[in-house]
Amino acid sequence: MDDIVGIVLAAGKGTRMKSARPKVLHPLLGRPMAAYALQAVQEATGRKPIVVIGHQAEAVRAGLGPDRAEYVVQDPPLGTGHAVLQARPRVVNRARVVLVTNGDMPLLRAETLRALLEAHAAHPGPITLLTVLADDPRGFGRIVRDAQGRVQAIVEEAHATPEQRAIRELNVGVYVFDAAWLWSALEQIPLSPKGEYYLTDTIALAVAQGQAVQPVLLEDPTEAIGVNTRVHLAEAAAVLRERIVRRWMLAGVTFIDPARVYIEDTVTLGQDTVVWPDTYLLGDTHIGPECELGPNTYIRDSRLGARCRVFASVLEHAVVEDDVDIGPYGHLRKGAHLARGVHMGNFGEVKNAYLGPGVKMGHFSYIGDATIEAGVNIGAGTITCNYDGERKHPTYIGRDAFIGSDTMLVAPVRIGQGARTGAGSVVTKDVPDYSLAVGVPARVIRRLPRPQTSSDET
Repeated sequence: MDDIVGIVLAAGKGTRMKSARPKVLHPLLGRPMAAYALQAVQEATGRKPIVVIGHQAEAVRAGLGPDRAEYVVQDPPLGTGHAVLQARPRVVNRARVVLVTNGDMPLLRAETLRALLEAHAAHPGPITLLTVLADDPRGFGRIVRDAQGRVQAIVEEAHATPEQRAIRELNVGVYVFDAAWLWSALEQIPLSPKGEYYLTDTIALAVAQGQAVQPVLLEDPTEAIGVNTRVHLAEAAAVLRERIVRRWMLAGVTFIDPARVYIEDTVTLGQDTVVWPDTYLLGDTHIGPECELGPNTYIRDSRLGARCRVFASVLEHAVVEDDVDIGPYGHLRKGAHLARGVHMGNFGEVKNAYLGPGVKMGHFSYIGDATIEAGVNIGAGTITCNYDGERKHPTYIGRDAFIGSDTMLVAPVRIGQGARTGAGSVVTKDVPDYSLAVGVPARVIRRLPRPQTSSDET
């Protein structure tokens, strides 16, 4: 593949999106739309693509990532033929073959591009192009063939006759060219009535020279969905979600209702996990085996171990170890870490805190900026008062402590191992190991017996 370079056209304004955002940067399942095109080209050619940018060029470069591609600027915008010509200095003496695709076609697979490259290598003509059979032309140009079935030209929809508009074979806008022929041809194509140079005119030019043009019919028409409106964007997202869900089902994951799950391509799922409807899995999220997620669950940038149960809850930037159950209506915020076997019931919230193995946090509690050791029971309504209006302060609760319902832990504060607080206590001072504190403010009223074999000795 060293003699192949891919060019991605991403210079257009995308006026039909009705947006201040460049079209190619509109998010599609968590990534800019054009990122899918860049990835497919890189996988197919084995090298970074050259991306032609124009409208809001610097925003597009930053949004796609300066290291993801080489960038060239088209200014002024004079059509697709002129756009490809801007990449010539980056391609000359580097490649014999040029693949051209578009940044607004996120559904094209690398496998399809590789098949197009292989077809080009197998025939003598200077052009190979991708076509599709479809009843809805979506504004694509029509493929005009002669009586022998040979491609003669591509006619843009705006210039097509009624007979040509009835043609069902459409130009996808993806081509492979012999590089030397392409640069010569681009200097010969005429200026269109709109004042632009169309890359499609190279087809008629090759035919006029007696050269063969090789069409390759796209097997999956959904790959040809180009995004020009928000409607198209939603269509593309639906296709991508269906692909992702199908891939995970074939890998051993159950989706109760596949159409009612939002999942991004960056998410991984363990075998025998079950995903219920109205579950959202986003970003850098990794789910272990035999988990049960949802219904009505949102998980972003989080890691879950094996056999976890998350029901009607929100997890953001959290770490959850094996055998944890959460919800309903739990909320793990950034920095939350639940160790093995933690139970977090309804209406609990954890932020920047560690809950050790076997901690029980039944319901209606907030734990923030805290370290909770193993075996602690957190009663209903417990709150760590971690913010004094200026700074956050830590709370520490030792192993096997028991925090009574409606306890307010005014940080910074330390609750010792095996200690207990009475219901409704407001704890403003440290509570020693194996002590009982009650009241407002809480005071230690007695020492508690140490167990014969405490959990710190096992």
